Amino acid sequence: MGALYDSPMDESRRLAHVERIPIRWGDMDAMGHVNNTVYFRFMEQARISWFDSLVPEDAPWQSTGIVIANSSCNYKRALTYPGTVEVRLYVGAPGGASVPTFYELRLVGDPVPYADGAAVVVFVDMKTQKSRRIPEDIRGRLERAAIET
Repeated sequence: MGALYDSPMDESRRLAHVERIPIRWGDMDAMGHVNNTVYFRFMEQARISWFDSLVPEDAPWQSTGIVIANSSCNYKRALTYPGTVEVRLYVGAPGGASVPTFYELRLVGDPVPYADGAAVVVFVDMKTQKSRRIPEDIRGRLERAAIET
């Protein structure tokens, strides 16, 4: 399949951020497990936390923003309350205006993923809402993004 659906463990990807998010009672649906839309929220929260750390502190999202061009989630096991989800965010090589991101969702203490996913993040000019090249200061941070595992 295409790059969006490849495994997050591809060697060209680097672990860039880990976010731990408590599962709320209200995240569950009538079937007794975390609703499928909440998995996307978990990935979104990890992505936003990570991008907030990449943006220069003196100009947070004033001239440049991000939008999602596409996203996916592969559900492997059902998450249930209570628990804490660990979202591992991996980053691929940035392109001109976009960067691929990949995710693994696990319960803290459980090494087997409950889901994995991907999203292509596109940088936009906040005034025109059109795509724009990744600013060089952010591009440098994207290229160096990696944490110790």
